[in-house]
Amino acid sequence: MKPADQQIKVLLRGIVEVIQEKELVDKLESQRPLRVKAGFDPTAPDLHLGHTVLLYKLKQFQDLGHEVIFLIGDFTGMIGDPSGVTESRKPLTEEDVRENAKTYAGQVFKILDRAKTRVRFNSEWLGRMSPIEFARLGSKMTVARILERDDFTKRFQEKKDISILEFYYPLLQGYDSVELKADVELGGTDQKFNLLMGRTLQRRYGQEEQVVMTLPLLEGTDGVRKMSKSFGNYIALEDPASEMFGKIMSISDDLMLRYYELLTDHDLAEVRAMHPKDAKVKLGEEVVTRYHSKESARRAVEDFEKKHSRGEFPDDAPVLVTDESTVVGAIAGVSLVKSRSEARRLISMGAVEMEGEVLSGDRELIENKTVKIRVGKKIFGRIRRKGKSG
Repeated sequence: MKPADQQIKVLLRGIVEVIQEKELVDKLESQRPLRVKAGFDPTAPDLHLGHTVLLYKLKQFQDLGHEVIFLIGDFTGMIGDPSGVTESRKPLTEEDVRENAKTYAGQVFKILDRAKTRVRFNSEWLGRMSPIEFARLGSKMTVARILERDDFTKRFQEKKDISILEFYYPLLQGYDSVELKADVELGGTDQKFNLLMGRTLQRRYGQEEQVVMTLPLLEGTDGVRKMSKSFGNYIALEDPASEMFGKIMSISDDLMLRYYELLTDHDLAEVRAMHPKDAKVKLGEEVVTRYHSKESARRAVEDFEKKHSRGEFPDDAPVLVTDESTVVGAIAGVSLVKSRSEARRLISMGAVEMEGEVLSGDRELIENKTVKIRVGKKIFGRIRRKGKSG
């Protein structure tokens, strides 16, 4: 196993926060394999590139000789993580969770080494808890501490419902760390409260506290919100090669740099020195090769170039969901252009088409209707205005 100082250089790349770094160094200096845990609730059947930010950090631990535990939250998934939400999530059924979990186990091995990965399901212990054990877990935490969560506090002040089960969610996620005796837990920045709960419960169960490492959330193809299936701005690992490549080519130049930073090991200075289109093609090729094959990537590039050189609207143009009510607001909001002023300028130049019609002015979008938008010769998107209930 490499010396701690060499390991730490690799492991801290791309990390937002470590709690506590000194504890991590001490654990690494012990020269024993650490138990490194990351949990994923199977709330949808597909993993996407946003999930891979975390998976690649797990892979780095794995390559350094540590024990990786990929935890599927099949039990907690039926409650729903309250992190970052403004109202109670709709609970998933056991069947939903079971079907989604099946796909997760296969997709993670596009990145992790199957032979070196322990896949666990938290129903193994949470599903066997007796009522008295469940009650005792609740006694380990106070309501005041749970209400320290910003999202809970906001909902409480706005008199929005918070179920008792949602209060239990961080406790259950924290108890996973107790059960697995985790040395390190990884998660997105939105998971900080839940991750810290693991440290608290380990201490109260007489265990050494895990180190918490938070990673940034990858923005979706709209360049605004985190990548999520519910926002329609995701690139799934199971997307066809041509669709995956097309989505990457649709992102803004600024977002492309963010993807390079979080999804690759490339020197960003070298990427900035490239022509934006060349850099985007290189990124698309790399991602498609990673999740499909080199041959699939080559075909995706060729197909993309053929379609765009002929000016055809590509079948794999991404669907981008917006809250904006007009074309100007929409194409700026989903990052097809840099700003509303640029959108207006391009429309005045006759460089924006909707459903094959060149626009001479701004146009209202109909709720829940998807329209084909082309900006210039090579920027395409299918834009859907979200309805009030959608």
